[in-house]
Amino acid sequence: MFQQQTSTLLMTAATLWAISSTAIAATPSSTSYNITEEREPCTTHDPLRKAYFGDLHVHTSISLDAAMQNTITTPQDAYRYAKGETISIPPYGENNAVLKTATIDRPLDFAAITDHAEVLGEERLCSTPGSEGYWSLACMGLRWVPRWAGIYFLHNASSAKRLGFCGEDGSLCRNAALGPWQETQQAAESAYDRSSGCEFTSFVAYEWTGAKFTDNGQTIANLHRNVIFKNAEVPGLPGSFIEESTAPALWQHLQTDCSEAEGNCDAVVIPHNANISLGLMFQDVLPDGRQITVDDAKRRQRYETLVELIQHKGASECYFGPNTTDELCDFEQLPWNSFSGNTFDYLAEPIQPNAGFAREVLKNGLLQQQRLGVNPFKFGFIGSTDTHRAMAGGVSERDFPGHGGAGNAGAAVDAQGLPDEWEFNPGGLTVLYAEENSRDSLFAAMQRREAYATSGPRMNVRFFASDNFAENLCEQTDFVEQGYAQGVPMGADMQLNTGQAPVFAVSALKDPGTINAPGVDLQRIQIIKGWIDDQGQTHEQVFDVAGNPNNGASVDLNTCQTKGAGAKSLCTVWKDPGFDEQQSAFYYARVLENPSCRWNTYICNQQKVDCANPDALNAQQAQCCQAEMKKTIQERAWTSPIWYSPKP
Repeated sequence: MFQQQTSTLLMTAATLWAISSTAIAATPSSTSYNITEEREPCTTHDPLRKAYFGDLHVHTSISLDAAMQNTITTPQDAYRYAKGETISIPPYGENNAVLKTATIDRPLDFAAITDHAEVLGEERLCSTPGSEGYWSLACMGLRWVPRWAGIYFLHNASSAKRLGFCGEDGSLCRNAALGPWQETQQAAESAYDRSSGCEFTSFVAYEWTGAKFTDNGQTIANLHRNVIFKNAEVPGLPGSFIEESTAPALWQHLQTDCSEAEGNCDAVVIPHNANISLGLMFQDVLPDGRQITVDDAKRRQRYETLVELIQHKGASECYFGPNTTDELCDFEQLPWNSFSGNTFDYLAEPIQPNAGFAREVLKNGLLQQQRLGVNPFKFGFIGSTDTHRAMAGGVSERDFPGHGGAGNAGAAVDAQGLPDEWEFNPGGLTVLYAEENSRDSLFAAMQRREAYATSGPRMNVRFFASDNFAENLCEQTDFVEQGYAQGVPMGADMQLNTGQAPVFAVSALKDPGTINAPGVDLQRIQIIKGWIDDQGQTHEQVFDVAGNPNNGASVDLNTCQTKGAGAKSLCTVWKDPGFDEQQSAFYYARVLENPSCRWNTYICNQQKVDCANPDALNAQQAQCCQAEMKKTIQERAWTSPIWYSPKP
């Protein structure tokens, strides 16, 4: 029998690091990818692929909702921040004098600026003296009362409508959108390192800000998706929700105007915040109520290869509630189910199990595979920030200045209280396994789903499946080589040739951190399985496969110093004890750190808030004492799933 092997006993962190990052002669089965751009060859090219960390969801002043919150930084600034430079963030002084700055703790390897496609032209016209519409009531409102006028603009866009000053056919606003779209492309081209050093990759991208009104128009279901292009060949304008008012229409637009157009245009579409989609993000019916067909499922699988599992507005892995058996689903779960509930208390309803959490959607994908022969919900996992302050990859809990929620500390440099809504968090990161840090290589990783999400830390995680991994694979220096040679990596379909149960090899290295902020030790690795039984019912089970959930680690809430030992690295080879070759299934790994302080605890400690003396606190400081606000978290990583299907 295959026994669990834990790296704390069998392997040093140095050895694990070597097998995770050193190129060996053999190559993965999917090394090749199409070269679509002219650039210098990268001097660092690893046929066994390495982990690259980035952020694929970033907003700047080009996005109206960011500009409404006094963000003045540009796409160029966001890329500067991602590379380690310091940028300004709100609040600003008179004549936009810089009062506050931000710097990332460690530069990223890649990033994409995803400003909203909707109202790009409207905002540009309203801010350009002499333009058509500049003196319209709507534009004057946007300049004089930006918050409330902006809500009107965004509500209109969420209804797939243009404002009156755009003209009867909307052409004035579409033409005005050409400017910011060109600026987005130019910023990406300028930031992209085409030298042989390959230190940073930028992607041309945008957000399709889809929505659906329910409850007689009072509640908004989030359907937002980020569109990431492979290279500099992109459509003349981004396909917005106003023109492409359903997800199938967006995929068709990308198929017609990008993938099947002349040249090398290609794109992936990444849904985000399914947790507040009211269950409408991943439906198995079309907008007109008909069930999806094989062609519909293929088109969705073609473009939606990834889903954003964690970001500023909560986690979307799994639901936590009274009947939940997985207690770790209680991680950054929002207390309300829609943007409407966030804005208006009387519309706030708690999130439900069918909100659109990824684990449930993956199980539905297995059912659709049985019905159609194609799984429309076969997606990998990533994380990103959704920052609205151009802070690409700004995920530090220790000094989080907010990503642009409705917090009060942005009103003044010395303001008390929290700089963002307490329900929100700093967001996560995308990790892609690629041969090199170039657009073609990273994009290929997105398409084959060889990706994972983290809630911020930079753990290095590998996940493979096979039917013949050696029991002592974790002790071998060619762990990664054997993973590719004998099995498949995260994001793939497993191939079983022996009739035996699948065997999984998973390894994790802790985030090394920085000099000023050392990384937190690992607590454990879990494997989550979802499957369909013989009666067509779906199930799930969580297995602890490495580490120790009862290692006694804790954190001092007064100092945020971590206590107790964890693991620098973990590794195991695990065999599914309940495998049935007739049952479709998926598996993914979840890696957990020891407990650490949540961002609000750092801030409340810095402000010396004493919750034992509430009468001495002002309204802003009192936020630190809300009972529902967690003080600690367990940061984590989630690998993309590996799927099993019975042989026909």
